[in-house]
Amino acid sequence: MKRRTTETPNTEKAAKAGRPAAGRKPGRKAAASGTGPQAKAACPETNYYHISSVAGRYRLHPQTLRLYEREGLLKPSRSCGNTRLYSDEDLKRLEIILNLVRDLGVNLAGVEVVLNMRAKMEQIESEVQAFLESFQREFFSGREDEFEARKRSLVPVASSKIVKVENPE
Repeated sequence: MKRRTTETPNTEKAAKAGRPAAGRKPGRKAAASGTGPQAKAACPETNYYHISSVAGRYRLHPQTLRLYEREGLLKPSRSCGNTRLYSDEDLKRLEIILNLVRDLGVNLAGVEVVLNMRAKMEQIESEVQAFLESFQREFFSGREDEFEARKRSLVPVASSKIVKVENPE
């Protein structure tokens, strides 16, 4: 009985000859994204979904998801076989993208700008939080009750869904 291999005859010949397989650049691995099994091991509680199930769930064509990845809007992790795996975080980001595109009519360049702004806002929020914590340690040691009272004067704003407002003219 002949043994089956995962490599095609062309890749076997190329490997024996010491050159890369057709269509592959030298020194390039199949899963070059830096994610994949390592990402799974780091977050074992994260769910992963294949491109077909994500496309069906959001009524998209799989090519649309590939386009979003090419444009840099989504970055799914990869399996050992280089299959796209979408995490719950990727799905939340996809929902934001679809809300902007479908409901608000934003083009992909605009979506990229909005997503970058959201990332900067989250970074600034974390910096402000770190500043408040260091400020509390530095100036309110022993007077934590006073700090908590002043901290409550800041108004927290919950994230909400973006809604398009029509002009009544």
